[in-house]
Amino acid sequence: MYMAMSRSEDLRQWSERLLLTPRGQNLNFSSPGNLIYVDNRWRMCLQSYPRPNGEKYGNGDCRIWMMESEDLVNWTAPELLRVKGEHVVVEDMGRMIDPYFIANANNPGEWLCFYKQNGVSLSKTSDFQQWIYCGSEQAGENVCIIRHQEEYVMFHSPENGIGMLRSHDLVHWHQEGDLLTLGQQQWEWAQGRLTAGFVLDLRGTKGIEAFVMFFHGSGPEDESVLFDTHASIGIAWSRDLKMWDWPGKV
Repeated sequence: MYMAMSRSEDLRQWSERLLLTPRGQNLNFSSPGNLIYVDNRWRMCLQSYPRPNGEKYGNGDCRIWMMESEDLVNWTAPELLRVKGEHVVVEDMGRMIDPYFIANANNPGEWLCFYKQNGVSLSKTSDFQQWIYCGSEQAGENVCIIRHQEEYVMFHSPENGIGMLRSHDLVHWHQEGDLLTLGQQQWEWAQGRLTAGFVLDLRGTKGIEAFVMFFHGSGPEDESVLFDTHASIGIAWSRDLKMWDWPGKV
């Protein structure tokens, strides 16, 4: 598995993939959380997903990492994020996947990293080097968080579908709305599982003016059967985070 990049001017036609990380079953860099621009450079969080012995899923050595770039093309080598703190040795950090960076609007200069461990865990930093572990919250995997109406909305993936939580401080969360399954019943390519919703707030972008969601679908069988071979990426959009549309919706 690799971290890779493709380009598009219209979200329809895409360039050939550009591989950004090295090959290796002990690495398997994947699942980028998001890109942020800090201190005149881009930072991207991602995971390693070791499967050295042919495991179906990443083993207990899964960790989260960061890469940096000035141009979105040339990237530094992945750097391990010690999100449990320097006092915790790497071997004792535990299995962690699916990182996501979000700025703390209530404390300028502070960044938080959410990641899948014991539900969703949370660590904070001001320099991306020294981290403080802040606990965990009950939620699924592939967390994405945006600001909306002076609060935060978390998108996360339970067993199937995309759940939403809302918070005013990034620590205390409550349920928001119904589980999103979009057009799953009509999509053979997502009937096994619909998951990993990533939302961009593009309401201020001319010609879009909406929240845009990218998500993962597997099918027609569950991903436990077709984990490596039947994976697709879908797109949907919304004006209010309640009603969603997608290509071909009737």
